[in-house]
Amino acid sequence: MTWIYSHSDFLAHQTGTHPERPERLIAILRQLERTGLGARCHHPTWEVATTAELTTIHGTDYLNDLNAFCLRGGGRIEEDTVVSARSYDIARLAAGAAISATRAVISGDTPTALCLVRPPGHHARRDTAMGFCLINNISVAAHAALAAGLSRILIIDWDVHHGNGTQEQFYTDPRVGFFSIHRWPFYPGTGDHDETGSGPGLGTTKNLPIAWGTSRQEYLNQFTEAVEGFADKIRPELVLLSAGFDAHRDDPVGSLGLETEDFAMLTQIVGEITATWCGKKLVSVLEGGYNTGVLAGCVEEHVRGLLTLENRDIKSA
Repeated sequence: MTWIYSHSDFLAHQTGTHPERPERLIAILRQLERTGLGARCHHPTWEVATTAELTTIHGTDYLNDLNAFCLRGGGRIEEDTVVSARSYDIARLAAGAAISATRAVISGDTPTALCLVRPPGHHARRDTAMGFCLINNISVAAHAALAAGLSRILIIDWDVHHGNGTQEQFYTDPRVGFFSIHRWPFYPGTGDHDETGSGPGLGTTKNLPIAWGTSRQEYLNQFTEAVEGFADKIRPELVLLSAGFDAHRDDPVGSLGLETEDFAMLTQIVGEITATWCGKKLVSVLEGGYNTGVLAGCVEEHVRGLLTLENRDIKSA
């Protein structure tokens, strides 16, 4: 049974008319309730991320400054990112969900978990908020997996924007492979082919920049070939997924021409990688997607895929 991590407190991260607003999560949860998918999943409780867990990837001064800024009432903390009084605590709750989900999947309590959280995280850098993101949830999860004894982790990021914050965290770390497919050229301006890691991590970063106007089938073909080849190299014990849905053709912020059903195929491709390499161990964390109706439909397809993965035979690598 897929575990879904979500909480009404995520709505307390108030951003006004900003694209990353509470209505995103409201639409998703209503869709899962309407379709009955939510009832087919387990909904665990969890704790907020501790300061010690957050400082595995973020500087203490940054966290203190972020908390203080929120407690003063919030506002625009950087050009693209809005916070409110409770946003720091809500970001800790989101990071805590990613940690709890990772531990549950590693321990075998569930093969798959989906963190329907906000704010998103993959642009957050060590010492700065960026691109709607405050704490890098997927990176916190990866560090929790490393602390649990894993040494081969694969992060896949299919958000329309390059996960620059995540890439930076693990650019020199050979234990964590990072794969990103994203629109190019586009915000945040990183993620070209030649960004492949450095030092001990050389070769454990792979970027697949996609030009606007690429056909859906070509997108899927390129994704399949590249991510399967990269997974064969990393041989992951766990897959972490930055699941953004803003590559949909109707997304107001991103768009790469994808349709809702394409996210079912993307989920299937990632699921096959987990079935091959790591006993279907997959933790998915919500990133972008800003057309609320479209987002809800895409997440529905994603959840259906996660539930289907549980019944799929495990392959031999």
